Amino acid sequence: MALTGGFGVSSVRHMIMRFLLRLFFIFLLSVFVSIAQAEDKQESIRALLVTGGCCHNYKYQSKALIEGVAKDAKVDWKVVNEGGRGTRAKIAFYDDPNWAKGFDVVVHNECFANTVDEKYIRKITKVHKAGVPAVVIHCAMHTYRAAKIDDWRKFLGVTSRRHDHQSRYPVKKVASKHPILKGMPDNWITPKDELYIIEKMWPSAQALAKSKSERDGKEHAVAWTNQYGKAKIFGTTYGHSDATFDDPVFQKMIARGMLWVSGKLKD
Repeated sequence: MALTGGFGVSSVRHMIMRFLLRLFFIFLLSVFVSIAQAEDKQESIRALLVTGGCCHNYKYQSKALIEGVAKDAKVDWKVVNEGGRGTRAKIAFYDDPNWAKGFDVVVHNECFANTVDEKYIRKITKVHKAGVPAVVIHCAMHTYRAAKIDDWRKFLGVTSRRHDHQSRYPVKKVASKHPILKGMPDNWITPKDELYIIEKMWPSAQALAKSKSERDGKEHAVAWTNQYGKAKIFGTTYGHSDATFDDPVFQKMIARGMLWVSGKLKD
């Protein structure tokens, strides 16, 4: 029986195809909306960035860190930049015994090498040991290095008191399947940065990546995890130069480190 009324078989097929395409586009739109809503509902990581002290452009590094981490993690930040540009500061922020309350992770990117007050140092470490996770960057490893007690070094997971010259260092992954290193190229070479000499890896720490000294050929951990009391710690000795903080690989590593210590990534 022939179709009448001006509608042929091809016209009907065309109408059906247009209808199905509309349904498909509506479906895609609903998927995109659902994904966007799910992302909006994701709980932000509440992060405290403690920064300041000697030898680095902390104002720029803080800005670059916050913008870079945002590519991979949703984070609400509070930045504490105190202590000036010297090496002996004791910042008033830590006087409050609840200084870390409300934060999911503390990012330490400060440089106070010659602060030695044991009571002051333990105001910080006891809070982390009780369970507040942390990410520690570059000169945090030389902070309090003149102190006689090891509390800060046990918290970091490493002991370091000096560094090699600035260079572009190749990075070798030694725990390539660790989730923090996901997305890191096998042939990553840092922007110009310092290689910290690791005198000791504490038993609670595990190296994730290493770089080789251009002076003596020895390898040193440049990224690691640590368990300090109830808290997970992630650390990297890189982060001297502004160029490092602008580097997408470095930014991603810090973001994933923050997610891992706060329980957002699986081992």
